[in-house]
Amino acid sequence: MNLSTEQRHPVEGLYQSLDPDDTGTAVSVIVKTRGETCDIDCLYCYEKRKEAPGGARVGAGQITRLASLFRGRPLAVELHGGEPLTAGRDHIAEILTELAGLPQVVRVTLQTNGVLLDGDWLDMFDDLCPDLRIGVSLDGDAQGNAWRVGYDGRPVYPRVAASLNLLAERGRSVGVIAAVTPAVLGRAEEVLDHLVGFGSVNAISFVPCFDSTIRRSTALPGRRRPASRLLQQEAMNATGGPAWAIHPDEYAQFVLAATAHWITAGHFAGIKLEPAVSTIRRLRGLQTGFCHFSDLKCDHVFTLYPDGRLGSCDELPWPQARLADLESVTDQHEVVVAQQGSRLLNQGKALMGKCMTCDYRDTCGGGCVATRWRQDPAGDHDAYCDYRMRMIDGVAALLAQPAHPAGAWCQSLCWRPRTPNSMRDVNAFLARWGSPDADRSQVRLYTSEHGNINTVGLAGVHEADDLDPAHPKWRASIEPGVWPLVDAVTRAWGLVTYDSCQGHQYAGLDLPPTGLRVGILARDREEYARTAAALCRTATAVSPDLPAGIEVNVSRSELTCESSGTTTPVLDLSLDPSPGQSWDIYFAHLDKAGAILTAALTAEHPGTGTTCACPLPAPAAHTKESVLR
Repeated sequence: MNLSTEQRHPVEGLYQSLDPDDTGTAVSVIVKTRGETCDIDCLYCYEKRKEAPGGARVGAGQITRLASLFRGRPLAVELHGGEPLTAGRDHIAEILTELAGLPQVVRVTLQTNGVLLDGDWLDMFDDLCPDLRIGVSLDGDAQGNAWRVGYDGRPVYPRVAASLNLLAERGRSVGVIAAVTPAVLGRAEEVLDHLVGFGSVNAISFVPCFDSTIRRSTALPGRRRPASRLLQQEAMNATGGPAWAIHPDEYAQFVLAATAHWITAGHFAGIKLEPAVSTIRRLRGLQTGFCHFSDLKCDHVFTLYPDGRLGSCDELPWPQARLADLESVTDQHEVVVAQQGSRLLNQGKALMGKCMTCDYRDTCGGGCVATRWRQDPAGDHDAYCDYRMRMIDGVAALLAQPAHPAGAWCQSLCWRPRTPNSMRDVNAFLARWGSPDADRSQVRLYTSEHGNINTVGLAGVHEADDLDPAHPKWRASIEPGVWPLVDAVTRAWGLVTYDSCQGHQYAGLDLPPTGLRVGILARDREEYARTAAALCRTATAVSPDLPAGIEVNVSRSELTCESSGTTTPVLDLSLDPSPGQSWDIYFAHLDKAGAILTAALTAEHPGTGTTCACPLPAPAAHTKESVLR
């Protein structure tokens, strides 16, 4: 890992540096209203691990100072903790009044454990800040909240549930942040249904406890050890890290199960679910405000403590994340200088280096720097990246075939969007494919010296007319090396192909080689699900027989209709060089590999159901015992 103190890691599109002259992009400030002070003692609390003195309060004057520091740009403020309500009603009223008088503040959020919420608090919110967004921390049902206890070691779930019911009675909508621990693994559907059952909940964010590297208990200011810390100490003695920690694979499985149920149960109509929604938006090519999926990461997130410490995101390790004292900086240029000199932030950018060549880059967005560090301080990140890719693949499957959620567990089909990947009129093409008597226009077929067939006869990616098997030029439009595969897909399997390529080495040209592929356009979602499962079975069966240096891949992607702007899920079957293998070896054995794959396709058929070759996930069986009885 590069330990430079200068920002020398330009990761374009993944991590945007703070621009002091930018007046349009908001920054987020997490206001630790009372530092680490809290009225409960959750065993996994990352804030208390910082061992910062509690008791003080952020004042209204510091809020004014924040606004002055970030003048000229939108400001989103989150009152956080510890527990912000322990600052007292009068003090919170002063802060809310100050925030209400600052035009640049575009959003105010209060994140609370919900224990102190009552009618008087809600009356004050309605009076001073009607648009206040309230977030409540609750890890699902009573069983899921095993790690959220008071200092006496007793569960706080009943009091939080009562607060959510009160919020519903008052017509308030809230978001819930739920930590995924062993207490909820294997119960995603049950936990989601429970949270949805609270009439006040309209958003749920499942966050992972990747705490396997935590090795010591939270320090105590005195000699007395409350019951909660005794429980924490016992949890720390579990094999492989704290008993509340999970592995990224377990989190991916939980998220996919929750997302599948969110879709099939119809919860998507009234509940925003994260990280599902942000994954879907990125799959659709849309932006999201969730920093784990966007380029507005640590340089655009700040944390303010009562003693005036100003730092980056509160989930980053402290004191390394500290940038300055609030009173010592006068403008954003000084903040940028502090960021540029931050060893921690530069290391964070360096973590994104491997993302630049990743096929999932544009969808994943690089993830969360703090979570990557917490899960694997050594910086390997294979497990973290694997979970992100697995989650994206599964959500892509759920979008393409929502009636067959088992497709989310297929590990053969990966999300690999192609650019460009468009057709003039997708619906007209499908209608023509199924109508032999339809008029078929003249086409332009020219062949390049490297074997490309397109409208201009040039090597590389160029426009090609869209033909179907009933067109008199159909056979002539397919490159010879890929014809057997296209014929098997269209004739034996009865499917629609929208694209094909025999593979081109482009010797002597400044063009990257391309491999053999066939693109399949399903007529409907049912056909898509059957085809995806059949391709998985085919790929699994044929892989051991392929020549060394060549692998078969099945990819999910989307085809854009140029006339309507809509997108349609498609499947791409390809033969590619194995990792580390040269294109020379690939092309030397491509004909043999193509023949083997064609034979395997002929032996399989998509009409045999939607069950693929991948096993369904087994019920979660976490090895750590709960210390709570």
